[in-house]
Amino acid sequence: MNNMQPDSTQHDDRAGVSALGGLGAQARGASGRLLPEIWMQDGAKRVEQALARLLCSEDNSETELMAAMRYATLHGGKRTRALLCEAAGALADTPAHMLDDVGAALEMMHACTLVHDDLPAMDDDVLRRGLPTVHVKFGEATAILVGDALQAHAFLTLASLDAPGNNRIALVRELAQAVSAEGAAGGQAMDLSLVGKHVELDRIVAMHRMKSGALVRASVRMGALCAIAEDTAHAALYYALDRYSACFGLALQVVDDILDATADAATLGKTPGKDAAAQKPTCASIMGLQAARQFALDLLRDAGEAIAPLGPRAERLAQMLQRAKAYLVKHAPCA
Repeated sequence: MNNMQPDSTQHDDRAGVSALGGLGAQARGASGRLLPEIWMQDGAKRVEQALARLLCSEDNSETELMAAMRYATLHGGKRTRALLCEAAGALADTPAHMLDDVGAALEMMHACTLVHDDLPAMDDDVLRRGLPTVHVKFGEATAILVGDALQAHAFLTLASLDAPGNNRIALVRELAQAVSAEGAAGGQAMDLSLVGKHVELDRIVAMHRMKSGALVRASVRMGALCAIAEDTAHAALYYALDRYSACFGLALQVVDDILDATADAATLGKTPGKDAAAQKPTCASIMGLQAARQFALDLLRDAGEAIAPLGPRAERLAQMLQRAKAYLVKHAPCA
């Protein structure tokens, strides 16, 4: 097990090689700076390949279940959670093949939450990633089963990792916590309960931290948990990662709230204006668009400050913040 101290600032190409599948040297420019577009594109490509491998299509299947599962996972997406896992994995010199499978498990779980959220009984949406939602294409019953099966396959993937038993248990526990009643499931229940109500901002923030933030937190922690135990020797590391992910996860949801109110379907890949139409209170509706935008920028800044003590090994995590900020500035410029 890796015993790297959380305040270490040493850096060498081992982290680049392990986390980039051999692209360590290619991923740096002439100045030696890590090129985010290289490792992010490579990471997204590898997780797509892992998903295709782990969700095998059976030619003789009598149902559409596996085809629908692949449809839900293999048709686009920014792969933010898988890339966060990879970025945190660089801190631990986690082997690329392990990060690929853990990232795939995270993307399966994320797809599970999206498929269920889109159902008529939940958010009732017909568009996801620019395509018909799973229940529209395959039927509501199949969509429910897709979510159930993707959750099971995510845990099967983690249980089958080529890693020590303690590491696998920690990863399974982390992902389960993220989607439990204290995580995404509880957050979705709270979201539904708030429809049409006037609520304080702190309740919206609490809901976002559960509904979407918990899986972001798990993504960051799981990249490190692949190789570094959460114990007293690494308390500072996990404290920094938790602060980072809490700020980053909330910022992503605030950005989503803003874009739901301002962007078109081509930008969102889903139906815009759904929050207002459903009378759902959001950070954007409570704070106003400009204040919400500044709130998101402040959260991204705070996330960067949280990982500053980790030094160069946190470079990929910092670049994930830069990508999120660039996306916000591009799609939600100042009025």
